[in-house]
Order: sequence, then C-alpha cells, then structure tokens
Amino acid sequence: MQQDKQPDYHPVVFRDRTAGYAFLTRSTATSERTIDWDDGETYPVVDVEISSESHPFYTGKARTVDSEGRIAQFERRYGGGEPKSGAGENA
Repeated sequence: MQQDKQPDYHPVVFRDRTAGYAFLTRSTATSERTIDWDDGETYPVVDVEISSESHPFYTGKARTVDSEGRIAQFERRYGGGEPKSGAGENA
C-alpha cells in the first residue's frame, strides 16, 4: 500500500463547548487551534456542536415527536378513507 495515499491519523481533542466536555481520541481531523491536555501534551482541538454529553438521546431528554402513526394521523385529518356516495358513478 502506498504511504502517501493515507491520511495523517493522529491524536485530537474534540470539545463540546455547550456541555463543557472534551475527550481525546485519534482522528484525521485537523485544526489550527491547540489545547494543553491533562497529560501535559499539546493537541489540536476541534470544537463540535453536539456530543454524547449534550445530545438529547444520550442525556435522556429526548422527546417523542411522532406518537401517532402517519397513516392514523392522515385518516384523522382527512377522514377514514370512506368513498363518497355517487363519486365515480356514471348514470
């Protein structure tokens, strides 16, 4: 395998600023900004909008948006699908 075809895979800190949470992992993501980590090393930092600390599914704050099925909702809104009398009949 050609070495120059592979992306640079290195340690990176991902930081969720809304939750005040950061974690160190390995990634191909790059950033000009750096952060001093707990081990005394300096790593590039990538700011993310949502992580497992702030996502509603993982925090238990998820809402059920569609509690009613789509078909039931359609039938409730537009009727039960009963054909109209006289519709489609030719006399």
